[in-house]
Amino acid sequence: MKRFISLTWATLFLSLLILQGCSTTDALIGQGIQTAGLTPRSNTYQELVALPKPKGKIVAAVYNFRDQTGQYKPAPASSFSTAVTQGATSFLLTALRDSGWFIPVEREGLQNLLTERKIIRATEKNINEDFELPPLMPATVVIEGGIVSYDSNTRTGGAGARYLGIGGAEQYRQDQVTINLRMINTRSGEVLDSIMTTKTIFSQEITTGVFRFIEFKKLLELETGTTTNEPIQVCVMSAIESALIHLIANGLKNNNWQLANPEDVNNAILQQYLSSSSPILDL
Repeated sequence: MKRFISLTWATLFLSLLILQGCSTTDALIGQGIQTAGLTPRSNTYQELVALPKPKGKIVAAVYNFRDQTGQYKPAPASSFSTAVTQGATSFLLTALRDSGWFIPVEREGLQNLLTERKIIRATEKNINEDFELPPLMPATVVIEGGIVSYDSNTRTGGAGARYLGIGGAEQYRQDQVTINLRMINTRSGEVLDSIMTTKTIFSQEITTGVFRFIEFKKLLELETGTTTNEPIQVCVMSAIESALIHLIANGLKNNNWQLANPEDVNNAILQQYLSSSSPILDL
C-alpha cells in the first residue's frame, strides 16, 4: 500500500513537471516566433526623450565610438566573436537625435557622402551650369569616447535544495559594461565634459528536477528550467543614454547651453541627474 502511494505521488509529481515544462516551452516558442519590430528600449531612453527642450539645438559630430575593451566572448564561443557590440556609433547617433538636444551630422560615412555629392554635382552641372550644392554643416562639438570596459562575473551566486532526489536550484551572474563619453569644443579643442557610466548585465538560471529510484533498477530522472540573459546591446544603449543625459545636465550646470524655458531646470529628471554623483566602491 505504501509503495502504491509512493508511486502515485511520484507519478503525480512527474505529470506536473511535464505539464510545467511543456507550458514553459510552448510559451518560449511563442515568444521566439515573432515578426521583426522596433528594438525594445530601457527606462533611460524614456528619461532621455522626456528632457525639457533646449534654447537651441547643438550640432554634434561622432567620428567613431568604438569598442575599446579588447574582450572576446568566453569559451566555448568563437575567439573571433567580441563580447560587446561593434555598432555603438549607431547607438550614440540615435540617442543624440532622439534626445531633441542635438543635430547629429554624418562623419563616420563621410567619404560615402562626399562621393555622392560629387555625383550630384557632376550630374546637375550638365543641366544647369550655375548649380551649387550647399556646404556641409560644421559641428559645434565633437563627441568622442567608446566602450572602455567589459567585466564578466563581477558577482555570482545561487541557492538550491534537494530532498529524496527532488528539488530545484537558482543561479545568477552579473557582468558590467562601462561607457566613456566626452564632449569637445571644435573651435578650441577644449574637453567640455567627460562622463563614465556603468550598466550591470544580469543573467539568471532556474532549474527543477527529479532523480530517484522508484523501483528496483527503475530510475526516474526529469529536469526542466529556464535561463534569462539581459541583451548586451540593450545594456550598452542604456549606458550611452545615461551618459548623454549626464552630459546635458552638466552642460546646464556649467552654462555651456541653456533651456528654452529656464524654469524647466526644476524638471524631476534633470534634478535627479544634477544631484547624482559617482558611488564609492567598497573593496
